[in-house]
Amino acid sequence: MNQYCSMFSQILQLFPRLEFQKMVRETKSERHARGFSSWSQLVAMLFCQLGRAHSLREISGGLRSCEGKLKHLGISAPSHSTLAYANEHRPWELYQLIFLKLFERCRSQVNTGKKFRFKNKLISLDASVIDLCLKMFDWAHFCRTKGAVKLHLLLDHDGYLPSFAVITEGKTAEIEIARQLKFEPATIVVDDRGYNNYALFGHWTSQGIYFVTRMTENAVYEVIKGNRVPQNRNIIKDEIIQLTGKNAFQKCPYHLRRIEFYNAIKQEVLVFLTNNMTLGASTVAAIYKDRWQIELFFKALKQNLKIKTFVGTSANAVKIQIWTALIAMLILRFLQLRSQFNWSLSNLVALLRMNLFTHRDLWAWLNKPFDVLPVPYEPEQLRLDMT
Repeated sequence: MNQYCSMFSQILQLFPRLEFQKMVRETKSERHARGFSSWSQLVAMLFCQLGRAHSLREISGGLRSCEGKLKHLGISAPSHSTLAYANEHRPWELYQLIFLKLFERCRSQVNTGKKFRFKNKLISLDASVIDLCLKMFDWAHFCRTKGAVKLHLLLDHDGYLPSFAVITEGKTAEIEIARQLKFEPATIVVDDRGYNNYALFGHWTSQGIYFVTRMTENAVYEVIKGNRVPQNRNIIKDEIIQLTGKNAFQKCPYHLRRIEFYNAIKQEVLVFLTNNMTLGASTVAAIYKDRWQIELFFKALKQNLKIKTFVGTSANAVKIQIWTALIAMLILRFLQLRSQFNWSLSNLVALLRMNLFTHRDLWAWLNKPFDVLPVPYEPEQLRLDMT
């Protein structure tokens, strides 16, 4: 007799039901609900992501085809119209809370080790545009013939876990969101040139927050002094500068650090700007190189989960689906970090999709996915001849 529930059910154990119901009450998600619970909605939307269902009917039909295996999930298969109504009217803030709680749980249960020697928290900040059809999503105006929403993301480099996200209209500038984010002092934020804003740099420096970014080509500055350049590290210059452009000093009245780095692979010179005066110049260059992980995260999110096409057209339904994709990505990264097998994310998504309703120990499968389970021995009952 199989002693394990389905692997999908074991994944759902990452969401304690009492904690989940508390979040439901906080967001009033089940106000005016009639039979279809928020838990059923979460399970259905996670099935959409992990099972790669392409429409509401596929979600409903896929769950209904497994009706005998849904009792241990605590749900019954919803109709596509019921799920559509819930996605349109129930608050997306519930899924944001689920994501944040899951991140805290995953971060406390994995030991990823640190890539760099410094003790500062390292976070990448970036945004990605998710295209939408303007005829179907008429609320998501981006340009004359195109609709879009923008996903602003913080990636924690300890395990490369997504730690926070904001979903806005496509026209929203990255700087507007960056100004609203709060970081702990001594945090290192690495971003690209889209976040070059002297007022933002001045605000972060006054708060004790470090940043590493690319310097714009038209920046006007004055060299205060030059630092010693390390040998054989492809560092051309390491300078302490003062911004002298129009209103630059009023916005950022602090000395900054300018580092020129030669990229031998692409044979180009990269110029970095930071307010950290203690890290080595080669370490600053390595920090910015590690920023590429957030680009890889966006690529993996769009390739492996359902985030390019949507099962609902309202703004609320789109946000629920994006937040569910982020929750699914957090689950996948957590499973990847806990596993002893060398999983690539694409292989983990594909094989997990095929085994969602397989009754097997999830953690044993993660470590040895291709092992054949032994057939349990069932002793044959001998007959007693009474003649």
